[in-house]
Amino acid sequence: MNKRTLVLYTRSRCSLCDKAKKIILELQEEWNFILKEIDIDTSDELTEKYGIMIPVVEIDGEEVQYGQIDYLTISEAFSEKSKSF
Repeated sequence: MNKRTLVLYTRSRCSLCDKAKKIILELQEEWNFILKEIDIDTSDELTEKYGIMIPVVEIDGEEVQYGQIDYLTISEAFSEKSKSF
């Protein structure tokens, strides 16, 4: 069984991003996924796409939540994806 991948689009000096990362690290203990953190400031394309939306959480290529990240929404997304896996 392949491990799921969660991508966190973030940038430095972003308090919402810091909160999101704490939540994601807690979720990682429960759901056992690979975490990739991508700083949108390293890419003009990503900055243009996600500039005012960050943090953005993507699971297996699908945007799940952005802005205010909460434990329940991400956990439910993993639960839904597990059913279709």
